[in-house]
Amino acid sequence: MTKKHAAIIERLNREYGLFTEPTLDYEKPYELLIATMLSAQCTDERVNMVTKDLFKKYKSIEDFANADISELEKDIHSVGFYHAKATHIIEACGRLHFIYNDEVPSDIGDLTSLSGVGRKTANVVRTHVFHIPSIVVDTHVKRISNKLGLTKEQDPVKIEFDLMKKLPESQWSAINLQLITLGRTVCTARKPKCSECFLRDLCPSAG
Repeated sequence: MTKKHAAIIERLNREYGLFTEPTLDYEKPYELLIATMLSAQCTDERVNMVTKDLFKKYKSIEDFANADISELEKDIHSVGFYHAKATHIIEACGRLHFIYNDEVPSDIGDLTSLSGVGRKTANVVRTHVFHIPSIVVDTHVKRISNKLGLTKEQDPVKIEFDLMKKLPESQWSAINLQLITLGRTVCTARKPKCSECFLRDLCPSAG
């Protein structure tokens, strides 16, 4: 890790701490998996509004596996892309039920074998459920890690592995929410507030 990267990490830790709790509401591992699937191109706030009733209606992996797709689509309609998401949830839960005995696996290969589950979703589950240090590359992490010069890669998988090489493992889980928070509050996509940013002097994209 370069001195500049170390300085960026030190300031991120000082500003946001090493917190790793997700902003998605869940109690059981499969609920976080489903909530993360629903969060694609949707705000966590909206997902939490939907899952509040969803997890009361469908109380188990088996319930989701046996759900009527038309009914599930209505239940999740407001999160967008509801047909694809409903299909993936039913298929993923079917595999969890029949192959994994209603247990969410921790292995990334097993997780990404589930319908609709890519590395991003898998790493969210690994980080928060199993406490396996993982880097979750969402749109904020991709955009800001490039802006800060932490990586030059554009492909999310390549970004994930590049950051894993450059950053200490103890930072992997924390940097996910640090960059997401920075992206939502200061370094916004449409109009970044560079003059207010605590990383301005370290950011090659500032101004």
